[in-house]
Amino acid sequence: MKTLLIVYHTMTGGTQQMAEAAAQAAREQEGVAVRLQRAQACGPADVLAADGYLFATPENLAAMSGIMKDFFDRSYYGVLDRVNGRPYAAMICAGSDGQNALRQVERIATGWRLKSVAPGVIVCTHAQTPERILARKVLGAEDLARCAEVGAGLAAGLALGVF
Repeated sequence: MKTLLIVYHTMTGGTQQMAEAAAQAAREQEGVAVRLQRAQACGPADVLAADGYLFATPENLAAMSGIMKDFFDRSYYGVLDRVNGRPYAAMICAGSDGQNALRQVERIATGWRLKSVAPGVIVCTHAQTPERILARKVLGAEDLARCAEVGAGLAAGLALGVF
């Protein structure tokens, strides 16, 4: 059985909703075990034990969250050259455009020599004031469906041996 590791960080719930939607859809695929883990509880052993990855982070100050960066910092050299060619996708919960956060995840994945198997998903909440930025997020059905599609696609591809 293949394993899909979904690593996420959330502060206001938006990224968690994205990760959970992806995990739920992935669990509907046969032949794949899905591990949904918070970034602060995840490390190199978790990465090595998985066959594919979905990285989900909020955009904080036009970058991936510090907790997600910490996960990559703690894991990077411990898995370097040991996960080459494994599939991944990325999701960003953004207040503005999310492009820089996505670029950062993509650059790290390139260093790990992972294979991107889906375009990055960016859900924009348009939170631009301190009150809206810090408020709990409730994502819409269309945005969560996009996240579910990525999770299902990653899991199906792993189960079928496509990647």
